[in-house]
Amino acid sequence: MNVHNVEFLKSVTSPENFIDDERPQIVFAGKSNVGKSSVLNCVLRRKNFARVGQTPGKTVHINYFLVDQKAYFVDLPGYGYAKVSKTERDRWGRLMEQYFGAGLIDLGVMIVDARHKPTKDDCVMAAWFKETGCPLMIVANKVDKLAKSHIEPNMAVIRETLGLSSEVEIIPFSAEKGVGREALLARLQEAAAVPGEADLPEEAPSL
Repeated sequence: MNVHNVEFLKSVTSPENFIDDERPQIVFAGKSNVGKSSVLNCVLRRKNFARVGQTPGKTVHINYFLVDQKAYFVDLPGYGYAKVSKTERDRWGRLMEQYFGAGLIDLGVMIVDARHKPTKDDCVMAAWFKETGCPLMIVANKVDKLAKSHIEPNMAVIRETLGLSSEVEIIPFSAEKGVGREALLARLQEAAAVPGEADLPEEAPSL
């Protein structure tokens, strides 16, 4: 999958417009100020492809990006922004319930702040991912703001707070410095592969 070959497809606000085809959907979620758009821009090596919003939490849209005609990167609206009205929070909640209930997710990529214990909203989002049964991974962004001695203990706090099993990968990441990009990209490539493709021999054995 060539992540440089990417196009924005559409923003949707209602379930009738969800994309449902054979391509894998890799879903990115995170609270409004965690740097989700910056992580996507880092992965895609684009400056402003996934727009970094000036005012977090103002728009409730699910954004679809088509990557190399092979997979969708699905950018969920940010959550946990205190100044959003109850009406907007309710709209966000309904849309998320509808999307998570649609059975469309092939990989969940949840972005948290490496510096802090996950919030109650982070825990709710992690629970939604876990309830779908889809693979989940955590991207702990802003790791460049931590002392090296704090990285491992902070990753342990994230795992414990979100109630993650040992199988869930946590990638220390910095959208600003590019730390963790290759590890994340490898996981995204794996999720976007055609099922069974990696298991096929280059040539069929002779009978």
